[in-house]
Amino acid sequence: MPAAPASLPLDHVDAWIFDLDNTLYPPEADIFAQIDERMGRFIADLLDCDRVEARRIQKDYFHTHGTTLSGLMTHHKVAPHDFLDFVHDVDLTVLDADPLLVAAIAGLPGRKFIFTNGDAPYAVRVLDRLGLGQSFEAIHDIHACGYAPKPTLSAYHGMIDSFGIDPARSLFVEDMARNLKPAKALGMTTVWINNGSERGAHEADPDFIDIEITDLGQWLGSIQRRTS
Repeated sequence: MPAAPASLPLDHVDAWIFDLDNTLYPPEADIFAQIDERMGRFIADLLDCDRVEARRIQKDYFHTHGTTLSGLMTHHKVAPHDFLDFVHDVDLTVLDADPLLVAAIAGLPGRKFIFTNGDAPYAVRVLDRLGLGQSFEAIHDIHACGYAPKPTLSAYHGMIDSFGIDPARSLFVEDMARNLKPAKALGMTTVWINNGSERGAHEADPDFIDIEITDLGQWLGSIQRRTS
């Protein structure tokens, strides 16, 4: 896929929307390895199967339903709070604040939001570890989406309606390229952080990626320097 440009005029943007995991911190932190392990343990206990079969089910649901949780709710009537509380009980000391990113987000004009397929309590813990606990107006999480995860279109409409966001004046940053397709269809400026996260490049297409970057803090800093 040809690389999308690293810069476009962004003077129109007054709502900055960010994914959380593997977007506000690098995938090398490997938080998902811990979450993966706990998902496997949850499924193995729930279905009384071995860990190999549990992992197969976990990945199948992730790929076919958008999240493992969505598959578990559909096929096994799992209570979402029980699942999310369990799988997000992870060690976040592997995360460190990135002063460049913290300063760059603080310097953005307009409103700032988190849009995540995780839940708000986990997101708050992650943001606090990253030094971003006071940086965002709101978190639109999987509960607020009615458990229809990105890239389900209703998740985006729910966020837009909840916070009075004008898509044409919004910018959305994601590591999962396919989650940008609905955002682009709604009129948002889309930014793909191509940093090697699991299946991040799946379904990537320049038709719905306006800007492609590899480091969020550096990019945000560069656009602020160009406009200062």
